[in-house]
Amino acid sequence: MSEQRHNELGIHVIDAAPGEELIKRRHIIRRAKMAMFVLMLLLAAGAGRTVLSRVANAQTLEKGTAERAKQYVRVTQPGAGSAAQSLVLPGTLQGYVQSPISARTSGYLKRWHKDIGSRVAKGELLAEIDAPEVDQQLSQGIAAREQAAQSLALAKSSMERWEALRKRDAVSQQELDERRSGEAQAKANLAAADANVERLRQLEGFKRVTAPFAGVITRRGVDTGDLVDAGGGTGRTLFLLTQTDPLRIYVNVPQSYAHLIKAGQKVTVTQAELRGRSFGGEVARTAASIDAATRSMQIEISLPNREGELLPGAYVQVSLPIAVGGLALTMSTNTLIFRSDGMRVATVDDSGRIKLRLVKIGRNYGERVEVLEGVGAKDRVVLNPSDSLADGDQVEVVVAKPDADKAGKAGKADKAAPNATGAKDKP
Repeated sequence: MSEQRHNELGIHVIDAAPGEELIKRRHIIRRAKMAMFVLMLLLAAGAGRTVLSRVANAQTLEKGTAERAKQYVRVTQPGAGSAAQSLVLPGTLQGYVQSPISARTSGYLKRWHKDIGSRVAKGELLAEIDAPEVDQQLSQGIAAREQAAQSLALAKSSMERWEALRKRDAVSQQELDERRSGEAQAKANLAAADANVERLRQLEGFKRVTAPFAGVITRRGVDTGDLVDAGGGTGRTLFLLTQTDPLRIYVNVPQSYAHLIKAGQKVTVTQAELRGRSFGGEVARTAASIDAATRSMQIEISLPNREGELLPGAYVQVSLPIAVGGLALTMSTNTLIFRSDGMRVATVDDSGRIKLRLVKIGRNYGERVEVLEGVGAKDRVVLNPSDSLADGDQVEVVVAKPDADKAGKAGKADKAAPNATGAKDKP
Protein backbone atom coordinates (compact mmCIF):
# COMPACT_ATOMS: atom_id res chain seq x y z
CA MET A 1 0.00 0.00 0.00
CA SER A 2 1.43 3.32 -1.03
CA GLU A 3 2.02 6.32 1.26
CA GLN A 4 -0.73 8.27 -0.54
CA ARG A 5 -3.19 5.51 0.24
CA HIS A 6 -2.14 5.55 3.91
CA ASN A 7 -2.74 9.26 4.10
CA GLU A 8 -6.25 8.83 2.66
CA LEU A 9 -7.07 6.17 5.25
CA GLY A 10 -5.63 8.28 8.10
CA ILE A 11 -3.00 5.70 9.00
CA HIS A 12 0.27 7.20 10.10
CA VAL A 13 3.24 5.32 9.10
CA ILE A 14 5.71 5.02 11.93
CA ASP A 15 9.09 5.14 10.69
CA ALA A 16 10.74 3.83 13.78
CA ALA A 17 12.80 0.98 14.88
CA PRO A 18 11.11 -2.21 16.16
CA GLY A 19 12.39 -1.62 19.73
CA GLU A 20 11.03 1.86 20.02
CA GLU A 21 7.63 0.72 18.70
CA LEU A 22 7.46 -1.94 21.44
CA ILE A 23 8.27 0.61 24.15
CA LYS A 24 5.57 2.96 22.93
CA ARG A 25 3.03 0.15 22.95
CA ARG A 26 3.93 -0.70 26.56
CA HIS A 27 3.46 2.96 27.59
CA ILE A 28 0.05 2.99 25.95
CA ILE A 29 -0.98 -0.23 27.71
CA ARG A 30 0.24 1.13 31.07
CA ARG A 31 -1.69 4.34 30.63
CA ALA A 32 -4.81 2.39 29.70
CA LYS A 33 -4.45 0.25 32.85
CA MET A 34 -4.02 3.34 35.02
CA ALA A 35 -7.09 4.96 33.47
CA MET A 36 -9.05 1.78 34.05
CA PHE A 37 -7.87 1.65 37.69
CA VAL A 38 -8.84 5.27 38.28
CA LEU A 39 -12.23 4.61 36.70
CA MET A 40 -12.74 1.59 38.95
CA LEU A 41 -11.79 3.66 42.00
CA LEU A 42 -14.29 6.36 41.02
CA LEU A 43 -17.04 3.76 40.52
CA ALA A 44 -16.22 2.14 43.87
CA ALA A 45 -16.29 5.55 45.61
CA GLY A 46 -19.67 6.37 44.02
CA ALA A 47 -21.09 2.99 45.02
CA GLY A 48 -19.79 3.42 48.57
CA ARG A 49 -21.27 6.89 48.83
CA THR A 50 -24.62 5.61 47.63
CA VAL A 51 -24.59 2.77 50.14
CA LEU A 52 -23.59 5.07 53.00
CA SER A 53 -26.29 7.59 52.00
CA ARG A 54 -28.94 4.87 51.93
CA VAL A 55 -27.83 3.55 55.31
CA ALA A 56 -27.92 7.05 56.81
CA ASN A 57 -31.38 7.70 55.32
CA ALA A 58 -32.62 4.39 56.68
CA GLN A 59 -31.30 5.22 60.13
CA THR A 60 -32.88 8.71 60.00
CA LEU A 61 -36.19 7.24 58.86
CA GLU A 62 -36.10 4.61 61.58
CA LYS A 63 -35.28 7.22 64.21
CA GLY A 64 -38.03 9.56 62.98
CA THR A 65 -40.54 6.72 62.89
CA ALA A 66 -39.63 5.69 66.42
CA GLU A 67 -39.85 9.34 67.55
CA ARG A 68 -43.24 9.83 65.97
CA ALA A 69 -44.49 6.51 67.35
CA LYS A 70 -43.94 7.76 70.89
CA GLN A 71 -46.93 9.12 72.77
CA TYR A 72 -46.23 12.32 74.68
CA VAL A 73 -48.52 13.09 77.59
CA ARG A 74 -48.86 15.76 80.25
CA VAL A 75 -49.66 14.62 83.76
CA THR A 76 -51.07 16.07 86.95
CA GLN A 77 -51.58 14.84 90.48
CA PRO A 78 -54.82 14.88 92.48
CA GLY A 79 -54.89 17.56 95.13
CA ALA A 80 -56.64 17.88 98.45
CA GLY A 81 -59.88 19.81 98.16
CA SER A 82 -60.45 22.82 100.39
CA ALA A 83 -63.22 22.96 102.94
CA ALA A 84 -64.84 25.81 101.00
CA GLN A 85 -65.69 25.11 97.37
CA SER A 86 -67.66 27.10 94.84
CA LEU A 87 -70.40 25.72 92.61
CA VAL A 88 -70.82 27.57 89.28
CA LEU A 89 -74.25 27.34 87.66
CA PRO A 90 -75.88 29.17 84.72
CA GLY A 91 -78.73 31.62 85.18
CA THR A 92 -80.74 34.31 83.40
CA LEU A 93 -81.30 37.82 84.72
CA GLN A 94 -84.92 38.85 85.20
CA GLY A 95 -86.55 42.04 86.36
CA TYR A 96 -87.55 41.93 90.01
CA VAL A 97 -91.05 42.94 88.88
CA GLN A 98 -92.03 42.53 85.24
CA SER A 99 -95.59 43.44 84.29
CA PRO A 100 -97.44 43.61 80.96
CA ILE A 101 -99.67 46.70 80.99
CA SER A 102 -103.02 46.32 79.23
CA ALA A 103 -105.96 48.65 78.68
CA ARG A 104 -108.84 48.60 81.22
CA THR A 105 -111.20 50.38 78.84
CA SER A 106 -111.90 49.83 75.15
CA GLY A 107 -111.19 52.50 72.56
CA TYR A 108 -108.53 53.91 70.26
CA LEU A 109 -105.04 54.85 71.38
CA LYS A 110 -105.02 58.62 71.32
CA ARG A 111 -101.28 59.07 71.98
CA TRP A 112 -98.40 57.39 73.80
CA HIS A 113 -95.92 59.33 75.93
CA LYS A 114 -93.20 56.77 76.72
CA ASP A 115 -91.22 54.48 74.43
CA ILE A 116 -88.82 51.59 74.97
CA GLY A 117 -85.88 52.42 77.22
CA SER A 118 -87.77 55.17 79.05
CA ARG A 119 -87.39 55.16 82.82
CA VAL A 120 -90.70 56.03 84.46
CA ALA A 121 -91.81 56.74 88.01
CA LYS A 122 -94.80 55.21 89.72
CA GLY A 123 -98.04 56.85 88.51
CA GLU A 124 -96.40 58.52 85.49
CA LEU A 125 -98.60 58.82 82.38
CA LEU A 126 -97.73 56.29 79.66
CA ALA A 127 -100.58 56.66 77.14
CA GLU A 128 -104.06 58.07 76.58
CA ILE A 129 -107.07 56.23 75.14
CA ASP A 130 -110.02 57.85 73.34
CA ALA A 131 -113.23 56.02 74.40
CA PRO A 132 -116.37 57.89 73.14
CA GLU A 133 -118.64 54.96 74.05
CA VAL A 134 -117.58 55.20 77.68
CA ASP A 135 -118.23 58.95 77.62
CA GLN A 136 -121.76 58.39 76.36
CA GLN A 137 -122.37 55.63 78.88
CA LEU A 138 -121.25 57.97 81.67
CA SER A 139 -123.68 60.69 80.48
CA GLN A 140 -126.46 58.12 80.33
CA GLY A 141 -125.60 56.86 83.79
CA ILE A 142 -125.69 60.38 85.26
CA ALA A 143 -129.13 60.97 83.71
CA ALA A 144 -130.41 57.66 85.09
CA ARG A 145 -129.08 58.65 88.48
CA GLU A 146 -131.04 61.91 88.33
CA GLN A 147 -134.19 59.99 87.47
CA ALA A 148 -133.66 57.67 90.44
CA ALA A 149 -133.10 60.66 92.71
CA GLN A 150 -136.39 62.28 91.57
CA SER A 151 -138.25 59.02 92.02
CA LEU A 152 -136.84 58.74 95.54
CA ALA A 153 -137.94 62.28 96.40
CA LEU A 154 -141.48 61.56 95.15
CA ALA A 155 -141.65 58.24 97.02
CA LYS A 156 -140.40 59.87 100.20
CA SER A 157 -142.95 62.72 100.10
CA SER A 158 -145.75 60.26 99.33
CA MET A 159 -144.76 58.10 102.28
CA GLU A 160 -144.72 61.13 104.61
CA ARG A 161 -148.26 62.14 103.49
CA TRP A 162 -149.59 58.62 103.91
CA GLU A 163 -148.06 58.42 107.38
CA ALA A 164 -149.92 61.61 108.33
CA LEU A 165 -153.17 60.19 106.90
CA ARG A 166 -152.64 56.96 108.76
CA LYS A 167 -152.48 58.85 112.05
CA ARG A 168 -155.98 60.11 111.34
CA ASP A 169 -157.09 56.62 110.18
CA ALA A 170 -157.79 58.01 106.73
CA VAL A 171 -155.86 55.16 105.04
CA SER A 172 -155.21 51.58 105.90
CA GLN A 173 -151.97 50.16 107.22
CA GLN A 174 -151.61 48.15 104.01
CA GLU A 175 -151.55 51.28 101.90
CA LEU A 176 -148.97 52.87 104.18
CA ASP A 177 -146.72 49.80 103.93
CA GLU A 178 -146.96 49.96 100.15
CA ARG A 179 -145.76 53.58 100.21
CA ARG A 180 -142.89 52.67 102.52
CA SER A 181 -141.90 49.82 100.20
CA GLY A 182 -141.96 52.21 97.24
CA GLU A 183 -139.67 54.59 99.10
CA ALA A 184 -137.21 51.74 99.91
CA GLN A 185 -137.19 50.63 96.27
CA ALA A 186 -136.45 54.20 95.17
CA LYS A 187 -133.50 54.33 97.57
CA ALA A 188 -132.16 51.06 96.15
CA ASN A 189 -132.55 52.34 92.60
CA LEU A 190 -130.65 55.49 93.51
CA ALA A 191 -127.85 53.44 95.09
CA ALA A 192 -127.62 51.28 91.95
CA ALA A 193 -127.51 54.39 89.79
CA ASP A 194 -124.73 55.84 91.97
CA ALA A 195 -122.72 52.61 91.69
CA ASN A 196 -123.12 52.58 87.92
CA VAL A 197 -121.96 56.20 87.65
CA GLU A 198 -118.95 55.43 89.85
CA ARG A 199 -118.08 52.43 87.66
CA LEU A 200 -118.24 54.51 84.51
CA ARG A 201 -116.12 57.23 86.10
CA GLN A 202 -113.53 54.57 86.94
CA LEU A 203 -113.56 53.52 83.28
CA GLU A 204 -113.11 57.14 82.34
CA GLY A 205 -110.04 57.23 84.58
CA PHE A 206 -108.66 54.15 82.82
CA LYS A 207 -108.37 56.21 79.63
CA ARG A 208 -105.13 57.46 81.19
CA VAL A 209 -102.67 54.52 81.32
CA THR A 210 -100.16 55.06 84.14
CA ALA A 211 -97.15 53.13 85.45
CA PRO A 212 -98.04 50.87 88.40
CA PHE A 213 -94.42 50.97 89.65
CA ALA A 214 -91.10 52.60 88.83
CA GLY A 215 -89.11 50.84 86.13
CA VAL A 216 -88.06 50.77 82.47
CA ILE A 217 -90.30 50.32 79.43
CA THR A 218 -88.83 47.29 77.69
CA ARG A 219 -91.52 46.83 75.02
CA ARG A 220 -94.25 48.92 73.35
CA GLY A 221 -96.90 46.90 71.55
CA VAL A 222 -99.25 49.55 70.10
CA ASP A 223 -99.15 52.78 68.15
CA THR A 224 -101.37 55.82 67.78
CA GLY A 225 -104.79 54.95 66.35
CA ASP A 226 -104.70 51.25 67.27
CA LEU A 227 -107.90 49.73 68.60
CA VAL A 228 -107.40 48.35 72.10
CA ASP A 229 -109.75 46.14 74.07
CA ALA A 230 -110.34 46.20 77.78
CA GLY A 231 -108.28 43.58 79.57
CA GLY A 232 -106.11 42.82 76.56
CA GLY A 233 -108.66 40.44 75.00
CA THR A 234 -106.74 40.43 71.73
CA GLY A 235 -103.61 39.17 73.48
CA ARG A 236 -101.75 42.42 72.78
CA THR A 237 -100.37 44.50 75.61
CA LEU A 238 -99.69 48.22 75.50
CA PHE A 239 -96.35 48.21 77.33
CA LEU A 240 -94.05 45.84 79.18
CA LEU A 241 -92.70 47.50 82.32
CA THR A 242 -89.68 46.00 84.11
CA GLN A 243 -88.11 46.94 87.42
CA THR A 244 -84.34 46.67 86.91
CA ASP A 245 -83.13 47.35 90.45
CA PRO A 246 -82.85 44.86 91.99
CA LEU A 247 -82.82 41.92 89.56
CA ARG A 248 -83.84 38.30 90.08
CA ILE A 249 -81.97 35.17 89.07
CA TYR A 250 -83.57 31.73 89.22
CA VAL A 251 -81.03 28.89 89.43
CA ASN A 252 -81.60 25.13 89.59
CA VAL A 253 -79.22 23.57 92.11
CA PRO A 254 -78.50 19.80 91.74
CA GLN A 255 -79.85 17.54 94.46
CA SER A 256 -76.38 16.72 95.80
CA TYR A 257 -75.85 20.38 96.75
CA ALA A 258 -79.40 21.40 97.60
CA HIS A 259 -79.00 20.84 101.35
CA LEU A 260 -75.98 23.18 101.39
CA ILE A 261 -77.86 26.23 100.05
CA LYS A 262 -79.49 28.52 102.62
CA ALA A 263 -81.41 31.80 102.38
CA GLY A 264 -79.18 34.82 102.97
CA GLN A 265 -76.10 33.13 101.48
CA LYS A 266 -73.83 35.47 99.48
CA VAL A 267 -73.16 34.67 95.82
CA THR A 268 -71.01 36.10 93.02
CA VAL A 269 -72.44 36.78 89.56
CA THR A 270 -70.30 37.21 86.43
CA GLN A 271 -71.14 37.93 82.79
CA ALA A 272 -68.88 36.94 79.89
CA GLU A 273 -69.27 40.30 78.15
CA LEU A 274 -68.16 42.20 81.28
CA ARG A 275 -64.67 40.81 81.63
CA GLY A 276 -63.01 41.24 84.98
CA ARG A 277 -66.25 42.37 86.62
CA SER A 278 -68.18 40.54 89.32
CA PHE A 279 -71.38 41.45 91.13
CA GLY A 280 -72.45 40.41 94.61
CA GLY A 281 -75.91 38.98 95.24
CA GLU A 282 -77.78 37.07 97.91
CA VAL A 283 -79.96 33.98 98.01
CA ALA A 284 -83.40 35.45 98.69
CA ARG A 285 -85.34 32.20 99.07
CA THR A 286 -85.30 28.54 98.08
CA ALA A 287 -88.04 26.20 96.93
CA ALA A 288 -87.23 23.89 99.90
CA SER A 289 -88.10 20.87 97.76
CA ILE A 290 -86.56 18.78 94.98
CA ASP A 291 -88.22 18.75 91.57
CA ALA A 292 -88.85 15.09 90.76
CA ALA A 293 -88.42 15.69 87.00
CA THR A 294 -85.03 17.44 87.13
CA ARG A 295 -83.75 16.31 90.55
CA SER A 296 -82.85 19.89 91.35
CA MET A 297 -84.01 22.65 93.69
CA GLN A 298 -84.89 26.11 92.42
CA ILE A 299 -83.47 29.07 94.28
CA GLU A 300 -84.05 32.80 93.81
CA ILE A 301 -81.14 35.25 93.97
CA SER A 302 -81.59 38.98 94.53
CA LEU A 303 -78.98 41.09 92.73
CA PRO A 304 -78.62 44.88 93.24
CA ASN A 305 -78.33 46.85 90.00
CA ARG A 306 -78.17 50.49 91.05
CA GLU A 307 -75.98 51.58 88.13
CA GLY A 308 -78.05 49.67 85.57
CA GLU A 309 -75.00 47.85 84.18
CA LEU A 310 -76.79 44.49 84.06
CA LEU A 311 -79.63 44.03 81.60
CA PRO A 312 -82.65 41.76 82.14
CA GLY A 313 -82.56 38.66 79.98
CA ALA A 314 -78.74 38.39 79.98
CA TYR A 315 -77.04 35.01 80.47
CA VAL A 316 -74.80 34.95 83.57
CA GLN A 317 -72.78 32.55 85.70
CA VAL A 318 -73.62 32.28 89.39
CA SER A 319 -70.89 31.13 91.80
CA LEU A 320 -72.33 29.60 94.97
CA PRO A 321 -69.92 29.06 97.91
CA ILE A 322 -70.27 25.50 99.18
CA ALA A 323 -69.03 24.47 102.63
CA VAL A 324 -68.34 20.74 102.37
CA GLY A 325 -67.62 18.46 105.27
CA GLY A 326 -64.28 16.63 105.18
CA LEU A 327 -61.41 17.04 102.71
CA ALA A 328 -61.38 14.72 99.69
CA LEU A 329 -59.06 14.51 96.70
CA THR A 330 -60.00 16.57 93.67
CA MET A 331 -58.68 16.55 90.12
CA SER A 332 -59.33 18.27 86.84
CA THR A 333 -62.34 17.18 84.81
CA ASN A 334 -60.22 16.85 81.64
CA THR A 335 -58.57 13.73 83.06
CA LEU A 336 -61.72 11.58 82.89
CA ILE A 337 -62.16 8.85 80.27
CA PHE A 338 -65.70 7.69 79.59
CA ARG A 339 -65.78 4.02 78.58
CA SER A 340 -68.58 1.48 78.33
CA ASP A 341 -67.36 -0.28 81.48
CA GLY A 342 -67.34 2.91 83.55
CA MET A 343 -65.46 6.13 84.19
CA ARG A 344 -61.67 5.75 84.19
CA VAL A 345 -58.46 7.76 84.38
CA ALA A 346 -55.06 6.99 82.82
CA THR A 347 -52.10 6.89 85.20
CA VAL A 348 -48.39 6.64 84.32
CA ASP A 349 -46.12 4.33 86.35
CA ASP A 350 -42.39 4.73 86.95
CA SER A 351 -41.52 2.81 83.75
CA GLY A 352 -43.64 5.13 81.62
CA ARG A 353 -46.48 2.70 80.95
CA ILE A 354 -50.18 3.49 81.02
CA LYS A 355 -52.51 1.97 83.59
CA LEU A 356 -56.26 2.62 83.25
CA ARG A 357 -58.02 2.79 86.59
CA LEU A 358 -61.72 2.74 87.41
CA VAL A 359 -62.63 5.76 89.57
CA LYS A 360 -65.63 6.81 91.61
CA ILE A 361 -66.59 10.48 91.36
CA GLY A 362 -68.27 12.54 94.08
CA ARG A 363 -69.27 16.17 93.74
CA ASN A 364 -68.70 18.07 90.52
CA TYR A 365 -67.33 21.58 91.05
CA GLY A 366 -67.31 22.55 87.37
CA GLU A 367 -63.61 22.55 86.44
CA ARG A 368 -62.70 19.98 89.12
CA VAL A 369 -64.37 16.86 90.47
CA GLU A 370 -64.16 15.07 93.78
CA VAL A 371 -62.49 11.64 93.63
CA LEU A 372 -63.74 9.09 96.14
CA GLU A 373 -61.96 5.94 94.92
CA GLY A 374 -59.46 4.84 92.30
CA VAL A 375 -56.43 7.13 92.60
CA GLY A 376 -54.14 8.45 95.30
CA ALA A 377 -52.44 11.75 95.96
CA LYS A 378 -49.10 10.55 94.49
CA ASP A 379 -50.46 9.08 91.25
CA ARG A 380 -49.58 10.75 87.98
CA VAL A 381 -52.80 11.22 86.01
CA VAL A 382 -52.78 11.98 82.26
CA LEU A 383 -54.33 15.27 81.18
CA ASN A 384 -56.57 15.23 78.08
CA PRO A 385 -56.10 11.50 77.37
CA SER A 386 -56.85 10.27 73.85
CA ASP A 387 -59.57 7.71 73.18
CA SER A 388 -57.01 5.26 71.78
CA LEU A 389 -54.99 5.13 75.01
CA ALA A 390 -54.87 1.58 76.36
CA ASP A 391 -53.32 -0.40 79.20
CA GLY A 392 -49.57 -1.00 78.76
CA ASP A 393 -48.95 1.78 76.21
CA GLN A 394 -45.47 3.26 76.45
CA VAL A 395 -45.60 7.05 76.82
CA GLU A 396 -43.22 9.92 77.34
CA VAL A 397 -44.08 12.43 80.06
CA VAL A 398 -43.69 16.06 78.98
CA VAL A 399 -42.58 18.42 81.74
CA ALA A 400 -43.80 21.98 81.37
CA LYS A 401 -40.93 24.47 81.39
CA PRO A 402 -41.18 28.12 82.43
CA ASP A 403 -41.22 30.61 79.61
CA ALA A 404 -37.75 32.11 79.97
CA ASP A 405 -38.19 34.35 76.94
CA LYS A 406 -41.15 36.16 78.45
CA ALA A 407 -39.28 36.61 81.72
CA GLY A 408 -36.29 38.02 79.83
CA LYS A 409 -38.47 40.40 77.86
CA ALA A 410 -40.18 41.56 81.04
CA GLY A 411 -36.79 42.18 82.66
CA LYS A 412 -35.60 44.15 79.66
CA ALA A 413 -38.78 46.23 79.70
CA ASP A 414 -38.32 46.96 83.40
CA LYS A 415 -34.73 48.07 82.80
CA ALA A 416 -35.67 50.20 79.82
CA ALA A 417 -38.49 52.02 81.58
CA PRO A 418 -36.28 54.18 83.90
CA ASN A 419 -34.04 55.15 80.98
CA ALA A 420 -37.03 56.25 78.95
CA THR A 421 -38.34 58.27 81.87
CA GLY A 422 -34.96 59.85 82.40
CA ALA A 423 -34.77 60.78 78.72
CA LYS A 424 -38.07 62.61 78.97
CA ASP A 425 -36.88 64.54 82.00
CA LYS A 426 -33.85 65.87 80.22
CA PRO A 427 -34.27 69.37 78.71
